[in-house]
Formats: sequence, C-alpha cells, structure tokens
Amino acid sequence: MKRSKKIYILLGILAVACIVTFGVTRLEDHKEQIKNSDEIILEVPSDSVQSLSWKNESGTFAFHKDEKWIYDEDEDFPVDEEKINEFLKQFQAFGVSFVIEGVKDYGQYGLDDPVCTINLATEDKSYKILLGNYSKMDSERYVSIGDGNVYLVKNDPLDYFDAVLSDMIDHDETPKFDRVTKIQFRGDEDYSIVYEEDSANTYCADDVYFAQQDGKKLPLDTSRVGQYLGNISNLNLTDYVTYNVTEKGLRKYGLDAPELTVTMDYTSENEDGDETSDTFVLNISRDPKEKKTAEEAAKKEEKKTAKETAKEESDSSEEEEITAYARVGESQIVYQISSDDYKELMAASYDSLRHPEVLSADFADISQIDISLEGNDYTITSEKKRDKRNYFYGEEELEIADFQNALEALSADSFTDEQPTQKEEISLTVYLDNENYPKVQIKLYQYDGTHCLAVVDGKPVSLINRSNVVDLIEAVHAIVLN
Repeated sequence: MKRSKKIYILLGILAVACIVTFGVTRLEDHKEQIKNSDEIILEVPSDSVQSLSWKNESGTFAFHKDEKWIYDEDEDFPVDEEKINEFLKQFQAFGVSFVIEGVKDYGQYGLDDPVCTINLATEDKSYKILLGNYSKMDSERYVSIGDGNVYLVKNDPLDYFDAVLSDMIDHDETPKFDRVTKIQFRGDEDYSIVYEEDSANTYCADDVYFAQQDGKKLPLDTSRVGQYLGNISNLNLTDYVTYNVTEKGLRKYGLDAPELTVTMDYTSENEDGDETSDTFVLNISRDPKEKKTAEEAAKKEEKKTAKETAKEESDSSEEEEITAYARVGESQIVYQISSDDYKELMAASYDSLRHPEVLSADFADISQIDISLEGNDYTITSEKKRDKRNYFYGEEELEIADFQNALEALSADSFTDEQPTQKEEISLTVYLDNENYPKVQIKLYQYDGTHCLAVVDGKPVSLINRSNVVDLIEAVHAIVLN
C-alpha cells in the first residue's frame, strides 16, 4: 500500500475518533446539566380551571366546567366532581425533585411519544403536561411542561391520569348505617321491620328488630338483620351497565317492576359529629329473560320424580350463574351485581331473618325447666348468686353444659306451620327471669326419619334435625338416671 494512501486512512480514522470524542464530550456536558431542584413548576388553582382533558393508552377524555363539570361527549354523563378536583389538586403546587435543562433529545425520556398528555386551561392560560418514561433508578416520572426542560417528579400524575371514562362516573353510594330505624320490603313478601330497644315483645335481651305482620311485632335475629344491612352497606356499585337509563332500559333490566325494593330509614353521624336522618332505597331484579327461563326449568323439575332429580343433581355440581341488576332509588345508573350479592339481597323474607333457634333466650336467664319425657316428669331448678347461676336436679348440683349445648343446638333446618300428627318425643316448660315472658313451652314431635317438628307455645315453628333432639333426650337421661 502506498504511503500516501495509509496517511489518508489514518486521517479518516482520526476524524471519526474526533467526532465521537466531541459527541461524548457534548453528552457529558449535557448530563452535567441535571441538577437537584425543589422548584414548584406549576401553580394552577383548581377552582380556576375551566377545561381538563387527557390522552392515555386507552383513549382521550375531555371535560369542561359550566357551573359543574361536564363530559364533552355526553352532557348526561354523571361526572364525579370530587375525582376531577383530586386530579387538579396535583397542579396547585406541582413540585419537582430534578431538573434537566437545555434538553436536545426528548426521546431518551419517553417524551417524544408520551404515555399521557394532559391539557388544562383557565380563562387566561392553557397548560400542556407530557408524561414520559418512569425512571426505575430514581423511582420518578419524567415530565415536560413545554419550557424546554425535563423534570423528574416524585408524585406521579399517571397515578391519576391512567383513568378511563368508567373511573370518572359519579357512582351511587350505599350508606354506612349507624342505626336503621325502619326497613320496608316490597317483593315476594311485603312487610316492614322496626327498631325497638328494650321491647316487651321478646324474651331475648339482644332483640332490637321486629317484623310487623298482621298487627303483631315478631322478634328477629339481630345478627341476621345486621348481616343483611352489612350486605347492603358493602355492596360494590361500580359495574354499571348504563348511566342514563330509559323506560325501555328499565324493562330490559327488570327494574320497571323490581323483584325486590328495600327502603331503609336510618341515622348516621356527619362530619361535624351531628346525627342526621335519611332514607335509602335499593331496587333489585334478575335479568327478565334469564328469570323466565329459570322459572320454566323449575316447573319442569316439579314434574320429575325424586330419582330423576337426584341423578341430575349428582351429574351437575356447578352453581347457577345469575345475571342481576341494582338501582339506587330513582338514579339513572343501573349496575350489574354478582350472583352472590343477588342471592344475599333476595334473602329478605321473614324466615330468612327470624331466629333459627327454638329457644333464643339467654340460657343464663333460665330459672327452672320442667321436662316431660317418656311419661315421666322431671324438674331442673336453679339458684342465682350475683352473676352466676347454679342448676340442680333434686338436691344434686348439676354439670349443666351437655344439657345446655343440646338445648341451644335445637335450630331450624326449615320453618313450617304444619300441625303435629305423630308422637311427642319430649316436652319442656322453660321458666325465665323475664317479666314479659315468664315461661316458654317447647314440644318436640316425631316427623320423619330426618326431622322432628318443634312447637313453641302451641304454635308449630320449625323442622329441626332429629339427631339434635336425640342429643337433648340423652342429656336429660344423663341427668335423671345418674
């Protein structure tokens, strides 16, 4: 190779090296422009903002203010104004932790193709905020506000602005009840429940809820009513199917004539600590077409023999999926609710909320028990000293735990008003320290191989598991034969 040619090649390599060195130097100079900062780069009062929009990977969402916030594409959309204000609050004093000045390449920060673009405007000024990459090293987001700089911010706006339209709806809320004073059910059973402390209508001290039927107040299980109210309070109303329901829509969802309407008068404590009263209404229905299909299937089941039904049940272990909807009062929003929520809310009958126990009184309130068993009569007495009660059969003090457990285990598998037609198994007259209900009579009758029939104060009440009655009889035998 000629000497002159080698010199040209070496000069070319040198030139390339110089260019690379120059570029590296410029890059290092550029990197040196990154510095710590506690600067506030935007100060936009929330109440001054007249329009807000953002574009993220899911789409573009735009709102404007005309006394209240309005969705640009549909004025009927119920905008959650509190959420809009949460979004805007970030820019009242938008601070940064690092500033990169004199930026030449926005792409290295993800700002040439931002993950989110936010636009807001007051009467006097417009703002455009670009959200770029997330710096894993700094655990912060790159941001541009169009002033030539790039910033790293600790409070990531994308935590809010990854929102889609469904996140912006002003959902109906189920209240947290301090006390419910009245519940009205309209559906398969129409009846009401009232709240009443220290009632003379029960022998269970814990009873505060009473069903009003035929002019009578019937005690309900406080824990069951409380659980039902909890199911309403915890109902997750977010899966909306429409936010502007029409009359046609109500028919489509079965809410023109709801299967069940629950109306509750309640009290709660406001932010000032004052007690306030309000009313909450919830409408529930199953999808009408699905309900019709289920009813037709149920009629076919009634015609099948027990053998056919048992076989089909063994062949299919899957629970039926139910499509159901809920609506709060006259709200324009209709929500789809889960199968479990639907079943829990529809369990609103008197039988669903009444005491399952044959005797719901506190055992400690029992002062005496007269027992009739197999043609013989026995009496268990007691003595109460301070808060403790001791029980006796004759002169002998009893270990009462087995008898108590057996008596408290008498619980309904189902409720019935059938009159007894078979032999009495055992009868108990329970005397209570209760001015309003000094005694309760319980008679247990044979019914079939699985159940016994419980009659309380002459009224048929429930079918209970026969094995529980056997346990009670054996507990009595252990006392009287010991």
